[in-house]
Amino acid sequence: MGETEHNQIFRAWLKDHQGLIFKVVRSFAREEFDQEDLFQEISIKVWKSIPQYKGEAALTTWIYRVALNAAISWNRKEKRRVMPQDSLNEVERVISENNQNPDDRLDWLYSEIVKLNDIDRSIALLLLDDYSYQEMAEMLGISANNVGVKVHRIKQHLIAQSEKISYHGI
Repeated sequence: MGETEHNQIFRAWLKDHQGLIFKVVRSFAREEFDQEDLFQEISIKVWKSIPQYKGEAALTTWIYRVALNAAISWNRKEKRRVMPQDSLNEVERVISENNQNPDDRLDWLYSEIVKLNDIDRSIALLLLDDYSYQEMAEMLGISANNVGVKVHRIKQHLIAQSEKISYHGI
């Protein structure tokens, strides 16, 4: 593949899948400068992945896998696990600004997803996009049964968190 073709593919992939990439970025990076850094990291990984893409999986699945793997690696490298409340507020603000029809429930859901560990966060995002357990397993390199267990635990966690809100009247 020539450089011109490689550039055209890259531009098309970014254009067509920028929403997916931004969703991953917002879920893994808290501060604006971190989001820019992670977006650049994912873009580089997508660029480098073009020659390896053989069309065996859907392009969306491929890009999701590249983006999630890049985000998980970036997150581990940066070791930014502790999220101050200001950072949470910033994530919520960014999500609200990018949502044409603000929905408090969606804002709450994303604020809870941001608090999950890397793998659970990835599973939650993939679940929201209706990927099957098998597809998630292939993207994340774990078994479909493990995905099922994690989905169940994530749902239980979210239910418990929503009950706290209802109970405390927040």
